[in-house]
Amino acid sequence: MNHQVQQETVNPFAAQQMQQHVNAGTVHIEQSRATTEAQGKLLLAKQFPRDEALAYSKVMQSCSRPSLAAVGEYAYPRGGQKVSGPSIRLAEELARCWGNIDFGIRELSRQDGNSEMEAYAWDVETNTYSSQKFTVRHIRDKRGGGVALTDERDIYEVTANMGGRRLRARLLAILPPDLVEAAVNQCRKTLAGDNAEPIADRVRRTVQAFNKFGVKANHLSAYLGKSLDDCLPEDIADFQSIYNSLKGGQARASDFFTMRSHEGDAQDLNAELEKAQAERNQPA
Repeated sequence: MNHQVQQETVNPFAAQQMQQHVNAGTVHIEQSRATTEAQGKLLLAKQFPRDEALAYSKVMQSCSRPSLAAVGEYAYPRGGQKVSGPSIRLAEELARCWGNIDFGIRELSRQDGNSEMEAYAWDVETNTYSSQKFTVRHIRDKRGGGVALTDERDIYEVTANMGGRRLRARLLAILPPDLVEAAVNQCRKTLAGDNAEPIADRVRRTVQAFNKFGVKANHLSAYLGKSLDDCLPEDIADFQSIYNSLKGGQARASDFFTMRSHEGDAQDLNAELEKAQAERNQPA
């Protein structure tokens, strides 16, 4: 017996049915509000276009402040080399100075132990838009396996941390590359340039800052390949970018300081650094 199978025709252009956890009325209201808000931003951007010369001057002035220069760059290891770039704090400051840029992170939905997120950046003057949707699992990675998060504050912190990295990439995608490069160079000059504090005191503060990650003076000396007494202002700026990555959780101390002791000790210090990093990440 021959059975004829009837195929159902599906219209690919038909409106998609919303999931049960989505409130249709709220979605329509938010769509209308977002449309009106976007039109208002475009209108204001056309009425008040940016002054690029003034914006560049603001960027250089901001990057000349030691507080921003200290957190303006990060570094992490990749393929045996150190990769560095502008941090999310510097990217946000560039967007503020450049003007007419709408950017942010938003949570689109939350269910089954994960959050659907979106990071976006929109230059409303040139109508250049860059966005990225991603999923963040409510898990904190630890040695021995991940730990599920149930506290609202913990969930917010992990989603904000993951979102910040995507937001940095979206902002850098629409900002002029020469502006970003000039800002990073100015931050380095600020850290290494005119500073009334003696270099010896700056080295001492650097050693104390790295102690919380289990990194000692001999590790820093071995990384430079010379004594800390011969440390230059450029070396302090290099250490600052590494410190920002360790503090932000983008890298571990053992990623940079896996070498042997500067003083000739034959013992590999990688295990010691891993232990110190794990103890620091343990909750109180």
